[in-house]
Parts: sequence; structure tokens; C-alpha cells
Amino acid sequence: MKSFTLYLCIFLLITKASYSQQTQKPPLYGKNWMAITGKPLAATAGAMIFQKGGNAVDAACAMLAATCTMWDVLSWGGETQALIYNPTTKKVIAINALGVAPTGATVDFFKSKGYDFPPEYGPLAAITPGTPGGLCYMLAKYGSLSLQEVLNPSIEMAAGYPIDAQTANSIERNKEKIKEWPYSKAVFLPHLGSKREAPAAGEIFRQPQLLATLNKLVEAEQQALKEGKNREEAIMAAYNRFYKGDIADEFVRGSAEQGGLITKADLANWTPIEEEPLHVNYRGVEVYKLQEWTQGPALLQSLNILENFDLKNLGYNSAQYIHTLYQTMNLAFADRDFYYGDPYFRPRPPISGLLDKNYAKKRAAMIPKDRNLMIALPGDPFPFQNESNPFKGLLKKRSLLLDSNSNEKIKDFVPKHDASNQALLNSETAEDSLYRDRLWRGTTSVVAADKEGWLVAITPSGGWVPACIAGNTGIGMSQRLQSFVLDSIVNPYNVIQPGKRPRVTLTPSLALKNGKPFLAFAVQGGDTQDQNLLQFFLNIVEFGMTVQQATEAANINSNQLWLSLGGTQMKDRVPKSGSILLNSNTKEGIRNTLKQMGYNMTFGERTSGPINAIFVDQEHGTFWGGSSNHGEDYGIGW
Repeated sequence: MKSFTLYLCIFLLITKASYSQQTQKPPLYGKNWMAITGKPLAATAGAMIFQKGGNAVDAACAMLAATCTMWDVLSWGGETQALIYNPTTKKVIAINALGVAPTGATVDFFKSKGYDFPPEYGPLAAITPGTPGGLCYMLAKYGSLSLQEVLNPSIEMAAGYPIDAQTANSIERNKEKIKEWPYSKAVFLPHLGSKREAPAAGEIFRQPQLLATLNKLVEAEQQALKEGKNREEAIMAAYNRFYKGDIADEFVRGSAEQGGLITKADLANWTPIEEEPLHVNYRGVEVYKLQEWTQGPALLQSLNILENFDLKNLGYNSAQYIHTLYQTMNLAFADRDFYYGDPYFRPRPPISGLLDKNYAKKRAAMIPKDRNLMIALPGDPFPFQNESNPFKGLLKKRSLLLDSNSNEKIKDFVPKHDASNQALLNSETAEDSLYRDRLWRGTTSVVAADKEGWLVAITPSGGWVPACIAGNTGIGMSQRLQSFVLDSIVNPYNVIQPGKRPRVTLTPSLALKNGKPFLAFAVQGGDTQDQNLLQFFLNIVEFGMTVQQATEAANINSNQLWLSLGGTQMKDRVPKSGSILLNSNTKEGIRNTLKQMGYNMTFGERTSGPINAIFVDQEHGTFWGGSSNHGEDYGIGW
């Protein structure tokens, strides 16, 4: 018995040592507030708002505005998704500020052009803008400052800010695409005809058209205040000017001139929605995600499945832990790929069945102990909500589609709109490059907290470089239409239809413990978002990591899912069976074990994803901030 106890102690020490590493970035600390986002200047904008007396919602809106203005792989014409803990009501609320498919965006329209999926770039890739409306709504309902105060940092940046190397180089790489759109060319390429046509790193980048648009929003607010409107009404006057006034007129004109479909009615009829978030309890922690118009419930499903395993005893990133995690994610994402979609359209996705604990037990029982399940298929959650599945026939056809492609060489396709290090990509294998692109692409993240108890997580996106700018608004149009499908065999709940929201990858997260704020966490990275956030959460809850350690710790990623972005043909999106991304430091013994289990392994030096997070230290009444060591993500606390 003594020898067993000694062995157990040694094992636990070795396991703990593997993840108690010194972090590359220091953790952040604060007792009054915390602001973290994807760009240092944008984090500073959040700090400026806190210093003016704003709350975490005010600061989050300022960071959102700043990242859009800096083109941190998104712009003002994109979409915003948020979770907010309201200390007054002691509830988590969800903000759905995702745009919708415009008039004319039908299956027949895109199929007539030869597409299996809507296009990746240009005006035909656009849904209606959601970020301006989402920001105004959050600020009006839950902030404390004026729109003018919150937008001041962005207005100053639109007048001219020193552009960072990442954005400047992304513009230069994509300049040939940018030249297809006249308004984009005028904004992004100030040195047209020179060898380098994009701005240089550190150059003052000016956006006079966007500056005019932001000033128009502030003018509308200030005019409403002069007319005796209250703070909330004044902010919504700015909202109305964007969606129903002269800004809307120019946006629609500029879109139509370049071949876009968005109409004035599409803008006027759109509105952000305040929703009840979805949540599950994992070992005493309540985890909140947005509804099934995002991929967020896949994390909740994964937690329900993993609750059936002793993860702590398996050990952080042991072969059996990696295997269990990988199989779990594949099962959850198989359900995501087939069942998630806009819940405001019928039929409504079967989300109560998908999140049922007994359904999770059934899925957990499917995981083999000693081999890689090469093809994960959607389950049938309908019996767990006392209904019959209307798409059983489609499920059978779909499994045949996967079987027919499983032995083929599927094209490694991922859009390269946020590849931070092209030289590195060129030196890697195609599969490594696939993962890198997916990891770096798409969005940014914003998290904020304050001593009053407000806690905010936002994952905004859309309108990334190369963006098609809508007329003289200075606003890049979203590219999120590509996340729809045109064939119900892929996902009957996510087939494109005017007025419908696409199922998106964007997925902020909040967690409560003992009924109080515990974690705010978010990440960029397309389809890998909830994979990395799941492991971040487990790193803290199961393995006791600090928030900074958890943002940097080695994760795994699966490519065994349908891609949500990029490629207009079916073969571009099909899952890569058995493919797993591991950290380069994975030990040889673990590699050998996984190989024997049938895994197709690729490796990367950093596999944790660019996660930003805030841990609320309930014992000491302070904040710990974690900001990824991947790129330019940055935070400030006080």
C-alpha cells in the first residue's frame, strides 16, 4: 500500500509539473477593473473609458469600436455576439447582433452561379451589419456613458493612428483582391503604384470616410439630447441614423454599385435581439453560451459528455485524456454540423435534446477506449425532448456522403485573411498550414470586468481584410454569408434564406461559481474556437491552472468537422477524418500510443489559440487576467 501511495504521489507531481510552467506573458491583476482585447491600442481605449468612470459594458463597447476601426480582422460592417453578467439582476444575458441574409440571397441564386456554398469574399458574401446596432443596444441598455464618450478613442483613431505590422502586412498581401473594389482600394492602398501599396508598419493610417460616419453617429446622439431625449433614446437615435437614415442610404448604394444584395428594407427591418443564454452545470460551475445560432452549445455538449469521465485522474494531455477529449469534441461537432441554426426559423433546432444529460451519456458510451473513431456522425437528440426526428432520412444520406469522401484526399482549404506569418506558412506542410490559418483567422475577442460586478465577453467578427467597403461609409461589409449552406444534406437548419441568420463560429463564454461571476473567456480561430475554450476551461477547473497558464497551455485540435468558412464547393468543406493537431512538445510515448490508436497527427509550436480571459478571484475580491502569447492580444488592469 505504501509503494502504491508513493507511486501516486510521484505521478501527480509529474503531471502537475507538466502544466505548472512559467508563462511567457505575466498574468494581469486588478481590483477595480480589467480590460483585455486583441490589440494593445484597443485595450488602452478600454482603460481610458474605465478611467472616465465607465463600467465594464462601456469599456467593452469602446474596445469593440477600436478593434473595428483598427481592422483587427473585423470591421464596423461585421457582427457582434456578447454575454453580459448584470450584477443588479444577478443574471447572464445574451446579445444577438448577428446580421441576416439580404433580399435575394436564396439557394437558387447562388446555385445558379455554380456555388455549393455562398462566396468567401466580396459584396455577395455580406449579411446586414450587426456591430453598430449591437454596440448601441448594449451601451444604451447596460452602459453608463454617452456614445460620444465611448466612441471618442475610435474617432481619434479613424482620423489617423499608427498602423500595426500585422494589419499593414495583411493589406499588402491581399492588395490584388482589394483592387477589385474601388472604395476599398481608396482606403487601404494609399501608395497605389508603388512597390508597397499598403501602409507601412507605424505609418499613420487615415480613414476619412469612416471618421465621417462615426461623427454622424455622435451628431445624431447629441441632437437627440438637445431635443430633450434621455441617454438611452439619444443613443438609439444614432442607431436609427445608421440603419434608417443617410448612413443606410450610402451603405446600400455602395453595396449595390458593387453587386451586393442588401436593401434599405433589409437594414431597417433588422434589429439586435436580447436572449436567454444556454447553460449547463459542470461539476458545480454554471457555464453560459449563446444559443444554437452559434457553435457555442458544442462546448456545453462536450462538458456534458466529459462529465462521464474522470479527467483529472487521466492526467493533463495524457494519451488517454487526449483521446477522450478528441472523441468528445468530434461527437459534439458532428451534432453542431447537422443540427445548429437560426432558432427563429422553423423547424427549430432540437437544442433541449442536444443538451440533455442523458443524451450526453449515450454519446459518451460511443467513445471506444483504445481506437480512434474515424467518422463521427450526428446523433438523434429528439427522443430526449419527446419528439421524433424529422430528418432521419437525411442523416442516412449524409453518412453515405461522408463515407464516399473518407478515403479521398480532401483539398486543404482555408481562407488566408488573417495569416500573421506567411513565411512560416510557406515552410509548413499543407496540413500544418491548414491549422495555422484556421487558428489565426476571423475575429477578435473582448473581455471586461469591474468592481461593481459587471462581467462581459464579446466575440465580434466580419468585414476582415480583404474587405469590400460599402460606398463612402468607410465600412467593410461582412463576409459571414459563407457560413450558410445551400444543401440540407449538410445541415437542414442552416440553409440560406432571406432574413435568416447563419450559424456562426463566434462564441463568447461566461461561467458562474456559487452563483457569482467566475470566468469570462473568448478566443478567435474559426472552427477551433470552442475546442480551445473547452480546454482552457478544463485547464482551470480540472487541473488548477492560473488563468494565464490556461491561455498558454498546449491544446489539441480536431479537423474532423465541416468547415464553416471558405470554399464554394462541397469538397472544400468535408471533414478530415482522424486528423488531430498536437503540440510539438508532445512526448514520444504519447505520440506512439496515439499512432497505435489510429490517429493522423500533425504538430504545431503553439496550439492553445489566442485566448483572452478574466478570472474573478472570489476569495480575495480581485481580478486575474489572462492574455494569449500568440500575437497582439493585450490587457490592462487596475
